[in-house]
Amino acid sequence: MKKILCLSVLMTLPLTAAYSASPKKVQALPTQTIEVLPAHLTTRIQWSKFPKPNYSNTDLKNKNRAAIIRVYADERGKVQEATVEESTGLNGLDQVLIRAVEKAQVKPHVAENGKAVPQIGYQAFNLKLVDKNTKDCDFAFNSKVWQAQQNEKRTAFQYVQQPELSVDSEQLNQHDRKIKFSFKADKHGNVKKVKIKQGSGVYALDQKVVQALSASKISVKRTASTLWIYKKSSFKDEIQFKLNACS
Repeated sequence: MKKILCLSVLMTLPLTAAYSASPKKVQALPTQTIEVLPAHLTTRIQWSKFPKPNYSNTDLKNKNRAAIIRVYADERGKVQEATVEESTGLNGLDQVLIRAVEKAQVKPHVAENGKAVPQIGYQAFNLKLVDKNTKDCDFAFNSKVWQAQQNEKRTAFQYVQQPELSVDSEQLNQHDRKIKFSFKADKHGNVKKVKIKQGSGVYALDQKVVQALSASKISVKRTASTLWIYKKSSFKDEIQFKLNACS
């Protein structure tokens, strides 16, 4: 009886092994690929809409403050994240800066392949106490070319309208400032690729001028030789801010 039982068990083993070795049909899932764009790293963000923090002397706790905010913006220039890199020392004031950055707009960065990519960079803020006894005054975009244009003098180009710029005397940090810049314009006169050739020494002021230019348009008098073709051209201008000449 025992021999018969053992023989029966042995006869079933090959069948079991054969069954377990038989290939199983597994339905393969479709592969999915996610394209992650590498972020452009920069130490200085270029803005199409500059952050405008709203604060008072009370918020500063009667002391000048400084901070650096880390900014992450997507390929469209929309700020996705803002964090404190260096604090003002006041959490409430840090949050004021973060909210201002989140409402701002970064100028999209175009890579060498012609595609816009996300950006990671830093924005420094210097927050100073306002002397209530000092009268503030505003500066408009009165560049060298704009003034010559208003006086009907000959210029290499003309602004279609005065670029929108508003600078108060506080932003000059008690010094006269000068900014020299160049830019390109397409065949429609839209200003492109603004470059600061000589900065004012105040980065926020330089960026305000860049922002004003980037949203402006120029016209160029075409001669007979340029009537049939118009390539991108480079132009230059400069602007001064004098403390004793504000309006």
